[in-house]
Amino acid sequence: MEELHAIDPSIEISGNTESVSRTAEWLQNNPQPDLIFMDIHLSDGSAFLLFDRMKVETPIVFTTAYDQYAMDAFRVNSIDYLLKPIKPEELQRALDKFRHWMPADMRDYLSRLMTLAPQPVYKDKILLPLRDKLLPVSLTDVACFYTTNKQTLVCLKNGTQYAYTKTLEQIMAMINPSRFIRANKQYIIARDSVKEITVWFDSRLLVKLAVETPEPIYISKNRATDFKAWMVQEDSL
Repeated sequence: MEELHAIDPSIEISGNTESVSRTAEWLQNNPQPDLIFMDIHLSDGSAFLLFDRMKVETPIVFTTAYDQYAMDAFRVNSIDYLLKPIKPEELQRALDKFRHWMPADMRDYLSRLMTLAPQPVYKDKILLPLRDKLLPVSLTDVACFYTTNKQTLVCLKNGTQYAYTKTLEQIMAMINPSRFIRANKQYIIARDSVKEITVWFDSRLLVKLAVETPEPIYISKNRATDFKAWMVQEDSL
């Protein structure tokens, strides 16, 4: 915010959210802003999950510390992609690009961008390191991904667990969000592994999988509605 005001004090900040669920809620309950600056890594998962949940027509400038998400960014409403730490001249360039187009031009650009962008392709297998070998595992055999103490575990439906080198953020970027969801900071869970959902007195959800998990899986009150909608949605490619 300070960086934007330093470039142009007249810029009005309409809102600030830190999660996919809060961003979706804000966009549904407020007038659409002229421009959105969006970090790719939000507190409850990848920002790209937002576009699986709702239609967003506002142009977006994505910000991230990683460059591997550029193609994903331009599959949605992105007009620029800024790498952290963001330099003032790059921020100015993004604002100039936005202001260069009149609203009609912007709508035409975003429409053509969505038409030309390839559909996302999700992985159907992962390779797990096992001593001096790599074990191919189908994602249909995965019940959940779990992280603790900077280590990620893959929990299979047969109860076997394996160490994995990727973070939950990296995993969510490569798997189908209609079949897997970032339940909380520690878990990504498979929809077809959910066995039971208990509604707690504080509106949180306790999710039990068909296999034993290292820790209980709780869905926060703020994400409960989105989770229940995800549970009954149809698969997408």
